[in-house]
Amino acid sequence: MISRRSFIRCIGCGAAVAASQSDLLPEFLGGVQNVMAFDYTKELSSVEARYYKKQPGGGIECGICPRHCFVTDLERGYCGARENRGDTYYTLVYGLSCALNIDPIEKKPLYHFYPRTTALSIATAGCNVNCKFCQNWEISQMRPEQTDNLDLSPRALVDMCRQRRVPTIAYTYSEPVIFYEYMYDTAELGHQHGVKSVMITGGYIEQQPLTDLLPHLDAIKVDLKSMREDYYRDVVGGELKPVLDRLIEIKKAGCWLELVYLVVPTLNDTEAEFTELARWVKANLGTDTPVHFSRFFPQYLLKNLPPTPQRTLETAHEICVAEGLQYVYLGNLRGHRTESTYCPGCGKILIGRRGYNIFQYDLNGDLCKHCGKEIPGHF
Repeated sequence: MISRRSFIRCIGCGAAVAASQSDLLPEFLGGVQNVMAFDYTKELSSVEARYYKKQPGGGIECGICPRHCFVTDLERGYCGARENRGDTYYTLVYGLSCALNIDPIEKKPLYHFYPRTTALSIATAGCNVNCKFCQNWEISQMRPEQTDNLDLSPRALVDMCRQRRVPTIAYTYSEPVIFYEYMYDTAELGHQHGVKSVMITGGYIEQQPLTDLLPHLDAIKVDLKSMREDYYRDVVGGELKPVLDRLIEIKKAGCWLELVYLVVPTLNDTEAEFTELARWVKANLGTDTPVHFSRFFPQYLLKNLPPTPQRTLETAHEICVAEGLQYVYLGNLRGHRTESTYCPGCGKILIGRRGYNIFQYDLNGDLCKHCGKEIPGHF
């Protein structure tokens, strides 16, 4: 069981590594400093889940993600957050946030989505994969009764954003797919009151739930773990093909999309893999889709590996740029020039970044201030 003290210490979870958490600006941390004023609960939710089918002879088949868990009475699916009770399927985490923070949007990372703004970040316990490198495993790999949960309805989240003038809610830290109903209702209500929603996800979701959700989202960041099925099987505990299919659907729907690729030494860090990624993105998502390569640090089940060498990340950047991708970023390398956004037209810095801080902003709306080139995204 995670203690209340641990919960408060972890309300900033989602920082790239422990060493970089000090980079957070005090005003962002201060946004939820009165977290003790919210109500904790040990009760789990009993809201009927969506996307499941009752099976002949008993049991249900969950349809929220490609696992299609078959769940018998009083059992749960792989994520641990959905339970069959008499062949009615329930989400146990609706309205139960185990992580809460106000973050800079750049932390997600989303670099082309309203830079210099903030997002109210929430998560519930549970995940539908088990990445061996997970930085938030203390919530993603827990069941909801093992975490300290805040009782926060969709209305409470939207009201919090409006009161604190936070323009966006980010569903993040664990895997939003497993708290789909909570996310959907919050995003729908948020749009009714001018609050945006972004989903930070591994993209391991079925087509219909994603199709139904997309009208209520303003941006999605997908962690594309690798371009190899064996990596997804052995390191992630999932599948690659459904993720690639969902990426194409997101792009076709017109929802703003950015990708992150965590470069893990010896596991997904070859030049051939970087080339394959670049060519797939170019062919299926377009050269204007931002791609972030993030530096790995040893944690969870991969403590035996070293941090990603800076040169490996720079090689990934060079390969993608050579293949024609226009917006390629390197993460967890504070102060590196590749944190900034450059104009593909004139080559000048448009958005200068150092960590989560922006020190230069040379855009007029979505146009380069120097040459007038249109820059894709929301600014």
